[in-house]
Amino acid sequence: MGKRIRVQRRGRGTSVFRASSHKRVAPVQYPSYSVKQQEGVINGEVKKILHDPGRGSPMIEVKLENGDTYYSVVPEGVYEGQPTQVGSEAAVDIGNVLPIGKVPEGTMVCNIELSPGDGGKMVRASGAYATVVSHSVNGTIVKLPSKRTRYINDLCRVTVGVISGAGRIEKPFLKAGNKFHLMKAKGHLYPRTSARAMIAACHPFGSGRKGGRKCTTVSRNAPPGRKVGLIAARSPGNRVKRRRV
Repeated sequence: MGKRIRVQRRGRGTSVFRASSHKRVAPVQYPSYSVKQQEGVINGEVKKILHDPGRGSPMIEVKLENGDTYYSVVPEGVYEGQPTQVGSEAAVDIGNVLPIGKVPEGTMVCNIELSPGDGGKMVRASGAYATVVSHSVNGTIVKLPSKRTRYINDLCRVTVGVISGAGRIEKPFLKAGNKFHLMKAKGHLYPRTSARAMIAACHPFGSGRKGGRKCTTVSRNAPPGRKVGLIAARSPGNRVKRRRV
């Protein structure tokens, strides 16, 4: 007789498998687009540098002169009390926010919007940055951290600089408890165990018998305790070596 496997227990959404999102400070996004931002500049000031659980880099609280407050990721070199600018006429200095169409070529930027006004979607990990390659009729060509280039709308806003916390992944965790608390804050599954390493009661693929292995492709209509592996796969997933003609 088996028992509920981990996939079934995670699906119930209990507190054991839920991210501790109530500890998070605020979402990281730019303020809503205004006419003054598109045509001029709004001055602001960095009020605080905050720690947000589950986030790899610190975040800042920025207070603008029009009364708006927004939270953003911290570029390297930004400090509390630093004056900042938001708008198309803002200076190209570290920490300032301006449309990517106004950024000179070769500038390193972060927290890039995919569409104007979405608040910032790309290049937000610690130590990440993108490089403005060139401007064209179709938009601005940006070289992403993955070395891939992409066209971005000229009205999409970016932050000048490199995200702080670049050396975070170079320090080892040393203890399993530290890794546990990090994954708990992010809401990720930890520790991850191979299904073959489990006993037969914990997973359909688990057992110490290495003989005839069970097929990993299951039907779309399989019951919850069996629906693991390649769900409704069109092929078994094995790599087929193609012969050269």
